[in-house]
Amino acid sequence: MPFKANAARRHRIPKQQYRVTNWAEYDAALRQRGSLTVWFSEEAIAAWRAEPRTTRGGQPHYSVLAIRTALTLRTVFRLALRQTEGLIGSILRLLGLDLAVPDHSTLSRRAETLDVPKPCPRSAGPVHLLVDSTGLRLCGPGEWLIEKHGTRRRRSWRKLHIGVDADTGQILASELTSSDVDDGSQVEPLLDQITAPLASFTGDGAYDQAGISITVAKRHPDADVIIPPRSTAVLSDMAENTPTQRDRHLRSVAEHGRVGWQTMSGHTRRALVEAASSRLKRVIGDALRSRTDQRRATEVAIAVRALNRMLELGRPKSVRTA
Repeated sequence: MPFKANAARRHRIPKQQYRVTNWAEYDAALRQRGSLTVWFSEEAIAAWRAEPRTTRGGQPHYSVLAIRTALTLRTVFRLALRQTEGLIGSILRLLGLDLAVPDHSTLSRRAETLDVPKPCPRSAGPVHLLVDSTGLRLCGPGEWLIEKHGTRRRRSWRKLHIGVDADTGQILASELTSSDVDDGSQVEPLLDQITAPLASFTGDGAYDQAGISITVAKRHPDADVIIPPRSTAVLSDMAENTPTQRDRHLRSVAEHGRVGWQTMSGHTRRALVEAASSRLKRVIGDALRSRTDQRRATEVAIAVRALNRMLELGRPKSVRTA
């Protein structure tokens, strides 16, 4: 057991227990996530054919919505492109629709430049933004050899940075980078994707950097920046006259302890962004199938959009029992 000598001084926090109060509605929403009518909607059928092109060049056969619908089905049901082509064809035949089926090559090529709309916040007021990052594996040639024989070489992966609305659970912003990119460097790209005002910005200790508070303040001057100071952090030179938010956090930690500060500041809500990362990996998957960075970015955007759509179908309402 690590740190066994300090076991007596550890915080004894009992595990919290919750009860879902709307289980019937949530259970129906979970079943509806697998319904084809949710994803292959009347809107997608009506806009399947592309609008005639007025400029020079070849005429597209499929609209952006059609390609997005096909790639969404691929993501939700974890299919390869050829199996996606077969699924689309069978759905069109069962519905009796005279629509062309996009082949797997077309889906792969269009994914390179596909425009996926950014999520719109559904909160009634300013957004409480929670940020974090997680890793996604890369699928490619030789992966089955690694699984069968093992390897000393670490597998290739990408880092996904997300911003989650604490009230609705929606992923409002996402950015896919290489594995060596610092979390703090992606705060600005994440904030650029959010049009709604922020009530607070919450992250873990990796975001305890001087430039992050300035970046958030430029876009949202009234937002609270809730980031735990490092254990070696000290007060700034202006702490006596004009203390910063970080100075106030440091004083609160010194007065109430780190656990007390987390409760008072609302930092405990950061667990919701970790839950969102776990939900993404359990529902969509923990690996990227695409082979180029642009197609991987499209794959992530489609996955985020699909996961937000699932949350719209129904969310559990829980109350604490212990």
